[in-house]
This record gives sequence, C-alpha cells and structure tokens, in this order.
Amino acid sequence: MDEKYQYLTFMGLRFNTANCISTLLTALLVFLFVFFTSRKLAMRPGKGQNLLEYLIDFTNGIVKAIMPGDEGKPFYFYIFVLFTFILFSNTLGLFLEVKFNGITFTKSPTADPMVTMPLAMVTLLMSHYYSVEKWGFKGYMSNFIRPVGFLLPINLIEEFTNFLTLSLRLYGNIFAGEVLIGLLLNVASSFGILTAVVAAPMTMIWQGFSVFIGAIQAYVFAILSCVYFSRKLERE
Repeated sequence: MDEKYQYLTFMGLRFNTANCISTLLTALLVFLFVFFTSRKLAMRPGKGQNLLEYLIDFTNGIVKAIMPGDEGKPFYFYIFVLFTFILFSNTLGLFLEVKFNGITFTKSPTADPMVTMPLAMVTLLMSHYYSVEKWGFKGYMSNFIRPVGFLLPINLIEEFTNFLTLSLRLYGNIFAGEVLIGLLLNVASSFGILTAVVAAPMTMIWQGFSVFIGAIQAYVFAILSCVYFSRKLERE
C-alpha cells in the first residue's frame, strides 16, 4: 500500500500521527468497552457484563494453562488488557480508516512495527523484572547458562529473536490483511460497476476473515507472553 503519513517532531523525536491517533483511539475504545460493560454489575448479569466476564475468564484461563497456581495471578490483569488492546487494534483499520488530502490519519495500530515492537518490549521487560524479583540478580543471570554454560551466546541471541518474532509476527499478519483489503477496494473502485460487484463481496468476506485472524493473533501474543513469563519464573 502506498500510504502517506504526517509526522510531528517533538524534542528531537519523530512521531507518526496515524500511529499516535490510532493508538489513543484504540485505548479509548477499550476503556469505553470495559466502562459500559461494567457500569451496572449484578448477581444476574446482563449481556454486557456476561461478555466482560467471559473475556476475563478467557484471559485468566490463558494464564492458568501456562502458569497454574498462585504464580500466574500477578499477570491476570496485564494479559486481559494486552489481549483486549491488541484485539481492538487488529480490527480498527478494518472498519475505520480516515484519510484527508491523501494522508492517512487512522489505521490498525498493529499494522506498524513501531507499535508492535513496544508491545513486545513491555512483555519481555516484565519477564526480566519478575525474574530478578524472584531469583535475585545472581539467580537471574544464572538462567542464561542453563542447562550448560556454553549455551550462553545462544540464550542471549534467543532473547533478541524472541523480541523480533513476537513483534513482527503480529505486524506481518495485520499489515498483510490491510494490504489485501486495500487492493480489493482499489479494484472495486477503479474498473467500473462490473468489478465493483465482484470485489465488494470478496472485500466483505476478507474483512470477516481478517477479524478472525486478528483475534487469533491477539490470542497468540497473549499465550507467548505467558510462555516468556513462565520461562523466567520456573526452572526445570
């Protein structure tokens, strides 16, 4: 896709306005979703409360499956927020894309590696922090020479590859989906009514499939985050 973006410079740093606006909008949508589904909590929950409780049980189940017992409890809220934010981010660009004078102002935030990389970095930094907290700095450093000392270079490289795979997998899947939708929309609008009739249902089908892919990618990201936490907090 030949997208054009507007950039702002602040204190020597360059910011993509589409990323900033889309990320803030996604955060607002997540807040509104949680706020309105939890406004009137009751013993006999309504549809909104049922949906929120199901989502919480679902994300808690992800943590429990990988880190059973009390060890996983500190991560319940983080995985819930992470999963919900990524799910909303993955689908935002499918239903809302604002352009003005050829410049894109909203899209799926996770269709840019500058968004997925910080998400992966937060998860990995948390895993290192909780590892130091549990084992102490000496015990934390000893994890890099397990099971044998000569694996130290490989273990260090693995930390970097974990960061790349976690972030670029999410980015690649969401970006590819938006590229294909953009191509279908261009075909629908460029070659007259005949191609529009053919491309319109294909676009709708692909949008539905992209929602499914976005949910799967949010699930995979949450699972891998728990795996990284577990590997830092457990020893064989």
